[in-house]
Amino acid sequence: MTDTDARFDAWTAGQSYDRYMGRWSRAVADGFLAWLAAPEAARWIETGCGTGALTSAILRQCAPATILATDASAEFVAHARAAIADPRAGFRTADAAHLPAEDGSADVVTSGLVLNFLPDRAAGLAEMQRVLRPGGLLSFYVWDYPGGGIGFIDAFWKAAAVLDPNAADLDEGARFPFCTRDGLAGLMAGAGLADPEMEAIEIVTEFPDFEAFWHPFTLGAGPAPGYCLGLPPEGRAALKSLLEERLDTGGPVRLPARAWGVKARRPE
Repeated sequence: MTDTDARFDAWTAGQSYDRYMGRWSRAVADGFLAWLAAPEAARWIETGCGTGALTSAILRQCAPATILATDASAEFVAHARAAIADPRAGFRTADAAHLPAEDGSADVVTSGLVLNFLPDRAAGLAEMQRVLRPGGLLSFYVWDYPGGGIGFIDAFWKAAAVLDPNAADLDEGARFPFCTRDGLAGLMAGAGLADPEMEAIEIVTEFPDFEAFWHPFTLGAGPAPGYCLGLPPEGRAALKSLLEERLDTGGPVRLPARAWGVKARRPE
């Protein structure tokens, strides 16, 4: 991934992100945690908490003793801290390669929909292992971008590429080709975590109508909305028109979404 490819990765606007991805992040988090089956009363550390979708789900479903939720964006951390009052949760601004925790201090380390955006994924996984106790559970999930894993984003980029061939290079499917079962297994093996367990977590994203589908793309938080907001008005209108032609049936817009869940134990 080049700096040019990442120029629309604007992930700091908490409210805009929630309208774009937050509701789907929450739905996938629930499925991921049901599959993860983490022990109760565990000490958790979360890398890349964003607006707190996974943090909230852990507190609700997993009965943790504590959770330290971290994110490189101070705005996201402030948003999550304001939204989550649970005394078991703490929040810190920190990048994934420098977590504010002691060696071996966590029973579970996790990350939701973040790993692919790290500039150094190997360093991120190494840091997750550093703060995890031997035998502890390392886990994360990412969208299956190469498999069209977020249907509404896949539809956006396919339409954008018809009008602007350069948009194809910004499609997350092209940028993150490793987000497949085999690619993630290779990433884990490179981190010294052999034979990880993996699971496809599938949901349906439903918008009440086409306007509800389109609006989040105009808010600027994330690669596709960043690209959309950067278009001149006539370009944005042409993109909306093409998507409307392809997706508007006069009723709800329903598209599938799929993420890969990954888990492994740190060697004893």
